Amino acid sequence: MHPDDRNGTKPPHERPLRVLIIAGSNRRQYNCPGVDSKARAFMMRMADRLPGHWEIDYEDLGNVYARALIRSCNACVSTSMALCCWPCNCYAPDDRHEPDLMWDLDLYARLDLADAWLIIGPVNWYAPASNLKLMFDRLVCMNGGNPREDLIEHKDPELAMRLEHDPSWRELSRNHLEGRTAAFFCYGDDGADEIGPDGRPQGLSRPEWFDPSHEPFAESRDAYAPLVWQCRYSGIEVPDELWRHQRFGHGRPYSDNQAEDIAAQAGVYAAFDAWTDAVVQHVGAKGQVPPGPWRAYGREPSGHRWQDLKLAWRDRRMRLGVPRAGSSPEQQQEQGLNRDVGWNIHRSEGEKLRDPRAEHPPQEHP
Repeated sequence: MHPDDRNGTKPPHERPLRVLIIAGSNRRQYNCPGVDSKARAFMMRMADRLPGHWEIDYEDLGNVYARALIRSCNACVSTSMALCCWPCNCYAPDDRHEPDLMWDLDLYARLDLADAWLIIGPVNWYAPASNLKLMFDRLVCMNGGNPREDLIEHKDPELAMRLEHDPSWRELSRNHLEGRTAAFFCYGDDGADEIGPDGRPQGLSRPEWFDPSHEPFAESRDAYAPLVWQCRYSGIEVPDELWRHQRFGHGRPYSDNQAEDIAAQAGVYAAFDAWTDAVVQHVGAKGQVPPGPWRAYGREPSGHRWQDLKLAWRDRRMRLGVPRAGSSPEQQQEQGLNRDVGWNIHRSEGEKLRDPRAEHPPQEHP
């Protein structure tokens, strides 16, 4: 059945089981590729095969022309875990300055509402597609993120660093989506028709520079290991039997390995359907998952205009080389670690290096 978000207010035993299927390819027919991805075809096939009494939500992360993209994680957690808020408050819905697809698609709430996440995507250069990786990077906040942005005045680094050492922090920092299930089906063509008999790309002019027997993974599914282990680290169950890889399209030109070509390749749909059946068995037996105390679903963004003004003043002080006393920026500036004082913060390091008017510090040589 179609998802009804109003069921998110009900106790688990009074609502249908709900899953969220994610097609993780970057490709969409409404951008320069001109053709939809195989991940999208798999997503639609899975949605049609899941039990009719489940709520089935799904989303395609592919790039649509002029639509917002998933913005990258700003790595607030590396300043302080308490600065990384749950759900992410680095961006906001319908933001004209920094438009973000995660918020525009309401993905934090939809991930919260789902009992299981079913992730489908290609292997690109020994890794997940970039949009899928971006989504999971932005889910760092589900693992211990701060659910009380009011305690740090929205985004104050110094307040966050203090909160992280406060005894109350232990109760706030939780795995906010713990208990859910994630399943992964990744696929690849092992280089399509580019690989020669020796396992190297045929176009190499220096084939002796590497040994193809030293490729990173013994099992191709390990390309998705970072996502799997992020889930496990965050209290999301990823059963080993629900983490699978399927090779197809090997030896074919890329243009001959489209979604419409899958049916002609032996065993591909059978393998995908077997994964779907395993998902149904496991998720159905496990049932609905109780939500955590701090939910993304139903969250209304709080106003923070006054807090933003104070942070803007902090920003101006750093540009002028007068950061807050005792702050990390002050210490880095005093120790000459960052060399990051300047009014025009959009000026790149490359531009600064090439500016004949700029004074560059002498280089030290051993």
